[in-house]
Amino acid sequence: MTNSSLVSEFIILGLTTRPELEKNIFIVFLIIYMVALIGNLIIFLLSIFDSATVPKMLTAYVTKSKVISYYGCVAQLFFFTWPTGVELLLLTVMAYDRYIAIGNPLRYATIINRKVCIHVAIIITIIGFLNSLTHTNCTFRLPYCDDNKINHFFCEIMPLLKLACADTYINEIVVLTSNFILGKRKAFSTCASHITIVSMYYGAVIFTYIRPRSILSLEKDKIVSALYAVITPTLNPIIYSLRNKEVKEAFKRTVKRLIQHKLKSMT
Repeated sequence: MTNSSLVSEFIILGLTTRPELEKNIFIVFLIIYMVALIGNLIIFLLSIFDSATVPKMLTAYVTKSKVISYYGCVAQLFFFTWPTGVELLLLTVMAYDRYIAIGNPLRYATIINRKVCIHVAIIITIIGFLNSLTHTNCTFRLPYCDDNKINHFFCEIMPLLKLACADTYINEIVVLTSNFILGKRKAFSTCASHITIVSMYYGAVIFTYIRPRSILSLEKDKIVSALYAVITPTLNPIIYSLRNKEVKEAFKRTVKRLIQHKLKSMT
């Protein structure tokens, strides 16, 4: 290793290095983030009566500070990779769920019961946690020397590997193996919306991770990463929940109760 000092923080360059574009990018991603936030908030509230990277990016555009601490970068990578792995597994489970519902509708309630759903949710959450822990540990066991500028809009594995001042061969093998395990059993249901999400998510993840570091194009990767880090989470509540018949009915009942309560308070 060269005689260099280790970095204590990273500088996230973002989607663009042109300051005149940052205001427009902030507005676009703020709208996208609010749509995702409101969509998931609606689902959360209805079930009572699915973002680790976008807030930091929005903050950077407003404050003009693109610095993130070393441990802040560790936390961001961990809490981004965890739900990403969980969602990859969840997409596969959802495809199997649709397969059972269409292929064997009479036994669907027996096969996909509440107990099975709870067990599956716990298992994929644990697998996602272990996957994230492995990636985070492997990424930050590497030394990072003088160059601390991450050519991305958040702390992502491949851009970080580009900065490491040590051999990253083992890390690339771990990333390739993980994506093969999480993605090899992917299946497509007959639902067009599900196919769209699966295609966007797996396509972006495969493009980003299943390539050697030597042929990485970080400029292109930033745009592709936005698909699975920002766009897909925004579409999820719309496609999987807000279009669901039961959720629609719950939403209508909630709105009706609010209107009735408002009318009573006015009389």
